[in-house]
Amino acid sequence: MPAYIEFEDKLKEAGVDKVFVYCVNDPAVMTAWAKDQKLEIYGESSEGFVSFLSDADGSFTDACAMQMVHPGPLGVGIIGRCKRWAFYAEKGAVKVVNVSEYEGDPAGDGYPEITLPAAMIEAIKQA
Repeated sequence: MPAYIEFEDKLKEAGVDKVFVYCVNDPAVMTAWAKDQKLEIYGESSEGFVSFLSDADGSFTDACAMQMVHPGPLGVGIIGRCKRWAFYAEKGAVKVVNVSEYEGDPAGDGYPEITLPAAMIEAIKQA
């Protein structure tokens, strides 16, 4: 999350008004994560650039076809989780989708950069 705060001005220059971070998790976990990062939960304030959202039942993840279904994570009990991804929408239309998912690394842990601000800004410029 620190990268999104660090790149706030550059993201705004690229046309990003707000960043929402969501996970397939319950609201209490998202609230604790936001507080740990010294950020906000959506609805508590409209002042922050980065807000956290809970996709408690995974319905948003499913609607976006971003559920992690690779047998590796499923085999160790990671069920119903979301892929590491970022998207940019403009006036209700999705313009950029970046997914960090690679052979042998379905969670995208080895190369999350494609979903971080610098890569998103470049993708937005090209959209």
